[in-house]
Amino acid sequence: MFRFGEPTYLYLLLLLPFLAAFYLYSNYKRRKNIRRFGDPALLAQLMPDVSKYRPDVKFWILFAAIGLFSVLLARPQFGSKLETVKRKGVEVIIALDISNSMLAQDVQPSRLEKAKRLISRLVDELDNDKVGMIVFAGDAFTQLPITSDYISAKMFLESINPSLISKQGTAIGEAINLATRSFTPQEGVGRAIIVITDGENHEGGAVEAAKAAAEKGIQVNVLGVGMPDGAPIPAEGTNDYRRDREGNVIVTRLNEAMCQEIAKEGKGIYVRVDNSNSAQKAINQEVNKMAKSDVESKVYTEFNEQFQAIAWIILLLLLAEILILDRKNPLFKNIHLFSNKK
Repeated sequence: MFRFGEPTYLYLLLLLPFLAAFYLYSNYKRRKNIRRFGDPALLAQLMPDVSKYRPDVKFWILFAAIGLFSVLLARPQFGSKLETVKRKGVEVIIALDISNSMLAQDVQPSRLEKAKRLISRLVDELDNDKVGMIVFAGDAFTQLPITSDYISAKMFLESINPSLISKQGTAIGEAINLATRSFTPQEGVGRAIIVITDGENHEGGAVEAAKAAAEKGIQVNVLGVGMPDGAPIPAEGTNDYRRDREGNVIVTRLNEAMCQEIAKEGKGIYVRVDNSNSAQKAINQEVNKMAKSDVESKVYTEFNEQFQAIAWIILLLLLAEILILDRKNPLFKNIHLFSNKK
């Protein structure tokens, strides 16, 4: 497994585009000023020792060295020893509704994007816990098997969109049943399912599935995304909204009563997800209240530093930058490595 020991230093890479833009702009201004003095070709003949390409080569070498130095500070590492360890934690499976109605924008920027941001922050709050992800519309399938790899969880989250499932609907019951079967067989671990949905187009069986999960000691929490007043569903690729066969704009509404009933039978909580962060705080508190038991996870316990190779490359780049002179070396005046002269 590859990781960075100090990933914060990678933010230094954001400075590189500004550095490149500044250099290119400086070059533009310098050439513009040169043209004010006369014909550039004539000026080049009057200054035969001035190299047109060497300053650029020196800059880009230095540019690469700065970028690699940022990576070096972030301490790249490879895992060298995989062990099974026991930590205090819980198992959480998130079932996310990705039906077309989740594209409605009564919650900003949309129901689905709001839900994904909520999940991302929830994963950030997990500590020694395991998380899995299920997506559902008319069908349900496992997007991410239960794991303690939070980085992978957030990567899979980014790829979620309604096109993953062609069959439309809201098969909440099927999603809960799949989540119930997806936990590890380990005994004594606190388990919870977090269903994130607008509850629309409900296909039946959700209340029964939540009740069955609760009987197995699995808490079913529901986060209802949207507003009871509803909103139209944007038609992708256009400025219009989805319409029914009669041409009327389809308005999707949060089915709050259904969501509350599912949470009640699942011995969990129901929270409406609106444009505030109240739902985030509520679900975090609920997960933290769960009894944390020993959770077995395979993790890398030892990492080897990989900075040596990068340090050597940086050193070679800096030596090359020093050895390349801004002006042509008279000893090598017949060698035109950095020009088009034949």
